[in-house]
Amino acid sequence: MSNAALHVARTGLDAQNMRMQVIANNLANVNTTGFKRDRASFETLAYQAMTAPGAASSESTKYATGTNLGTGVQINGTAKIDTQGSLQSTGNALDMAIEGPGYFQIQMPDGRTGYTRDGNFNLSQDGTLVNSDGFQLQPQIQIPEGAQNITIGADGTVSVTLAGQTEASEVGKIELARFINPAGLQAGGNNLLTETSASGQPQVGAAGVDGRGNIRQASLEGSNVNIVEELVDMIETQRAYEVNSKMISSTDQMLQYVNQNI
Repeated sequence: MSNAALHVARTGLDAQNMRMQVIANNLANVNTTGFKRDRASFETLAYQAMTAPGAASSESTKYATGTNLGTGVQINGTAKIDTQGSLQSTGNALDMAIEGPGYFQIQMPDGRTGYTRDGNFNLSQDGTLVNSDGFQLQPQIQIPEGAQNITIGADGTVSVTLAGQTEASEVGKIELARFINPAGLQAGGNNLLTETSASGQPQVGAAGVDGRGNIRQASLEGSNVNIVEELVDMIETQRAYEVNSKMISSTDQMLQYVNQNI
């Protein structure tokens, strides 16, 4: 029984340690553009049924509750909390933020499409819109050489004014992707997420249509990490870790008592 208690407490230490890692990652990315905080969820491990509820306790009676002993806890997953981050004006015409659901589409080097809320874009040497790592925005937007003014509408329409012209010319339209279950996207590096079977297929289209958010030019979306909430979660996790550690210490003392006195 005591050895089982040691195992249960160890699973608690492992789970709280993983939760602390999730919190640490949230706090580390408090200033990351478009970052969505993660939340760890827990589930019980299998129970040991010593006596099943309803089993016969005598010839004429049955156990009302039974005896079930838990074997511990584990983290069953981490999910991104997809709430809106605060929008910050930058004054840079190529910066974009999404107000509402949706993701920018990025062409990754391996040919797959990545999805991001990070709207920090720049121009490549040939005038195409790329993110800070040089990955192209999809669909590709080409800005003509000599463009004096770049305007990006709420629906994603990109227009430029060329030298010698008074009216703006449309050069492309940014499309956003939306997912039925955005929490099911696979997080990777470089602020990019990838599609999974859990997220469902992307629903791609113009911004502001079919539930997709609007695009705000010259702004960036900040992280949705709340430092105060994370610190409260960190203290709670630390206390839970200490309690499980105390359980191991107490169980060890019980085993020592048994070995010395029985």
